[in-house]
Amino acid sequence: MTAFMATLFSICSCKNSGKALLPNVSGKAGEIAVVINKGDWEGAVGTELRDLLTSDCPFLPQKEPLYNLANVSPAGFTNMFQLHRNIIFCNIDAKVSDPGVVYKVDQWAKPQTLVIINAPDSDTAVSLIKENGTMILNTFEQAERDRVIMNCIQYEESSLRAIVNKAFGGSPYFPSGYSLKKQTDDFIWIGYDTQYTIQGIFVYRYPATGKDILTIDNIIARRNEILKANVPGMFENTYMTTAEAVAPNLEYLKYRGREFAQVRGFWEVHNDFMGGPFISHSFYSPDGKDIIVLEAFVYAPKYDKRNYLRQVESIIYSFEWADRQGKEENEGK
Repeated sequence: MTAFMATLFSICSCKNSGKALLPNVSGKAGEIAVVINKGDWEGAVGTELRDLLTSDCPFLPQKEPLYNLANVSPAGFTNMFQLHRNIIFCNIDAKVSDPGVVYKVDQWAKPQTLVIINAPDSDTAVSLIKENGTMILNTFEQAERDRVIMNCIQYEESSLRAIVNKAFGGSPYFPSGYSLKKQTDDFIWIGYDTQYTIQGIFVYRYPATGKDILTIDNIIARRNEILKANVPGMFENTYMTTAEAVAPNLEYLKYRGREFAQVRGFWEVHNDFMGGPFISHSFYSPDGKDIIVLEAFVYAPKYDKRNYLRQVESIIYSFEWADRQGKEENEGK
C-alpha cells in the first residue's frame, strides 16, 4: 500500500499547489470514509476503529453511533472518495519505517480532514489507534463543528447576533432560518422550527453569587428556575425542566480562550410527554458579576437526533464577545 499511497500523494501535491482550486467536500455530516484493505477491516484494526468511532453518542434518547463509517478499499479510493469530508487512511505496510498518526486538512477538497495511520503491521496499527483515539475523535469532532460554524457565518442571520450582542455583550452566529422566539432583560430564545423538529438556543444570565457556583447542582437548579419562568408548554402548568431519570454530566472545558462548564443532559416538559437532549455552556461575564448560559436543545421525536444536536451545539460553540467580533471584522476589511 505504501507505493500506492506515495503515488497518490505525489499527484495530489500538484493539485494542492493552489488551494483555491480545491472542490468542495462530499459526504454526509457525521460520516467518515475509512480506506483500509479487506483483511484489516475485518480483523483487529477494523474492530478497533469501529469501537472508537461507532460507540454510542452520549446523551441521546435512542442509540446512535458517534459516526457512520464507509469502508473503502485502497484500489477503490478513486476521485469520488478523495472528495469526502472525513477520511481515515490506514497505510499498513512492512515498508513503513516511521509509524505514527498524521493529521492533514484540505488534501483533496475543502474543508476536509484526513487522518493517516502509518504502521508496519496490524498490531502496531491497533496500538496507534488506542494511543491516539482521543485525538482522532477530537479532530473529527472539531472538523464537523467548524463546518457548521463556517456555514453559520456565511449564511448568517446577522440581526439575531445584534440582538444577543446588545443584551449580553457577546453572541453565537445564527444561520438563516433561525428566528427570535422570546426576549426579556435576561433571557433570549432563538430557534428553528419545522413541522416535526425544533432546534433551539437559549441565552440567559443570573447573578454570580456564592462559592462553587458552577457546580452541577447549582447549574441545574438555576436552569430549572429560569426555564420554568420562560419556556411554557402547550398546556396549563406545563414548562420545560431537566429530566431526572438520567443524571446530567458536567465537564469543565476551555475552547479558543473561553473557559466554561459544559453540561449534557435531557430536558422534558413537566406534566407533558415532550423531551429531548440538551447541552449548555455556563461561564462568567467579563466583569465577573454574572453567569451567562448558552443552551442548545433538540426536539425531533420522528428522527435520529445526533446531527440535529451537533448543529445547535456547534452554534453555541461559535460564541464570541462583541469586542472580538468587531476586531476580527475590521481586520477582514
